[in-house]
Amino acid sequence: MKKLLLTLAVCCLTAGFTYAQDSNQLLNILIKHWETSKQFSIAVADAMPADQYSAQPAPPEKTFGGMVNHIASANGFYCSVALGTENPIGKTAEDSKDAAIKNLTKSYDYCIDGLKKMSEADLMKTHGKGSRQMTAFEAFWGAFTHAAHHRAQLEVFLRLKGQQPPEYKF
Repeated sequence: MKKLLLTLAVCCLTAGFTYAQDSNQLLNILIKHWETSKQFSIAVADAMPADQYSAQPAPPEKTFGGMVNHIASANGFYCSVALGTENPIGKTAEDSKDAAIKNLTKSYDYCIDGLKKMSEADLMKTHGKGSRQMTAFEAFWGAFTHAAHHRAQLEVFLRLKGQQPPEYKF
């Protein structure tokens, strides 16, 4: 009887720990994909030689550096909506390789650090005003898909300049 009670107690504790670890499953998935996006985005940005950061494929397209900064600014905007904090990126003035990659890194760190401080309930809270309301999840997902869209443009731009884009690692 003692063995049965002990086994039952261990099973209950294990189930409780498992539930506690899985209670932020969606959040953990988002963090994992944001970290992958960060690594890949920085690798794409780094693949372009510094002297090509001011080049643009055709007017009125952004320069390569301008597009990297655009991703950084948008990450900051979307994540600031989700987190209810001030966008740490804002308008970017310098499109050099070093400055753009610094902004990109800062934007991803801001978003990922913010996600790590949230609960899954926080992801479902609504933010914004009027017709521009969205949940924190939608804001993070909007930034994620926006970055993927423009990162793909950067990959095409790399090929136009004779550079091989890095391989995506999932």
